[in-house]
Amino acid sequence: MKKIFLLLLLSTAVFSCKNSEEKSVTDEMTTENTENLQTYKGDFIDSEGAAVLLGSNFIYGVKRNEVSDALSKQVSSVKTNDYDMVGVMVKGIVSKNTDTDSDWEELITLKEIVKVNDTPSEVDIKLEESAKTK
Repeated sequence: MKKIFLLLLLSTAVFSCKNSEEKSVTDEMTTENTENLQTYKGDFIDSEGAAVLLGSNFIYGVKRNEVSDALSKQVSSVKTNDYDMVGVMVKGIVSKNTDTDSDWEELITLKEIVKVNDTPSEVDIKLEESAKTK
């Protein structure tokens, strides 16, 4: 009877320790994956169904998901016209574009919105319409 009890106690201890180690490793991996996301700062524009993130040395097409839709809503409240770009800071994953319908070489999948500016970005070149004179 003592041997059975000891064997049962030992097996319970071994199996309970094994599960806690697996949980710990899974939690660490999830934390590391979240921390390894790159932060990108640039101007965001969402116009006529195309979303683009333009930085000082990159330009990415933005893959549509819940986060990009939320960013579009936040940016639309700041824009004064359809073609305004708004400065943002986001976290995401950049990948090669495999979609043949899109011309972007690389796409960014947004995972988190860090910051959205309160005003649209300054325009580098401003085009004005002028009336034709004959």
